[in-house]
Amino acid sequence: MVFGKKPAGGVDWLLVCLGNYGKKYENTRHNIGFLAAERLIARDDLRCNRLRFRALTEIIDFGGKKVLLMLPQTYMNLSGEAAGEAARFYKVPPEHVLVISDDVSLPLGRLRVRAGGSAGGHNGIKNIIAHLGTDRFPRVKVGVGAPPNPEFDMVDWVIGGFSADERKIVDPALDRAIDAAECVIRSGVAEAQNRFNG
Repeated sequence: MVFGKKPAGGVDWLLVCLGNYGKKYENTRHNIGFLAAERLIARDDLRCNRLRFRALTEIIDFGGKKVLLMLPQTYMNLSGEAAGEAARFYKVPPEHVLVISDDVSLPLGRLRVRAGGSAGGHNGIKNIIAHLGTDRFPRVKVGVGAPPNPEFDMVDWVIGGFSADERKIVDPALDRAIDAAECVIRSGVAEAQNRFNG
């Protein structure tokens, strides 16, 4: 990506919260990013209903920086279209594109902050890598657990809903994910890893 002068009224970071739009996907494992954004919006009495860059967006003060909160409306597998378009418009480098997403390789509710790396089979992350042209962008990954047995279809698993008992674990994890994202922006990835990984 080529970066020139930032547009007036620019932003320092993108906070890209991944999910699928539509009623049938609410409260599903793949919508962890949307669920985290919804908790942030409720917590800080925000709005996020301006459709730009194929995402619901709002510029917010977060972690001491000016941040574009984004909920891509492209469906998960094309999330990079929204993130890439916004990053190019605002001249935001990949290391300031912070993504919150689900991770089936982590136990339910466990967080992992990463500075970059492969998509690990996550199609939303894969598409963002393609559109940013690099895998060096930070992530806050929220564990949703693996399917109960190897024969279970992965797509059915990630678009499956959380039970009431699972939400008791997921809800505090969403709050921690928001705190981890704020820490990445305010203090850097290494500090967030020290505080939130494990």
